[in-house]
Amino acid sequence: MKSVWYDVEDAISVAKGVAWDGCHKIYVLMDDEQVDKMVGYQYEHVITLDSASEYEMLCAVEEWFEESCSLRFVQSVRSALEGEDPNKGFTVLIEQGFGED
Repeated sequence: MKSVWYDVEDAISVAKGVAWDGCHKIYVLMDDEQVDKMVGYQYEHVITLDSASEYEMLCAVEEWFEESCSLRFVQSVRSALEGEDPNKGFTVLIEQGFGED
């Protein structure tokens, strides 16, 4: 059986960073524009590939997930192409509430 973390590991392998709002929203940031947005949104935690390895980013996401409330989720997000619906940039990696009883 595939680990729930497989998709997260796969996304992080090509990501520019990861971010956590300090509550339940965890994002794998697929491009520099998304990194800049999370910094602009003043996310409590933003780690970039410039400052950490893929492994360190994965460990941070796993730690954040454990610390998050029951609404927690992990999504990758990429910037929309011109004329594209911005919501198409989001991909669910771990569903909201996963692991809660």
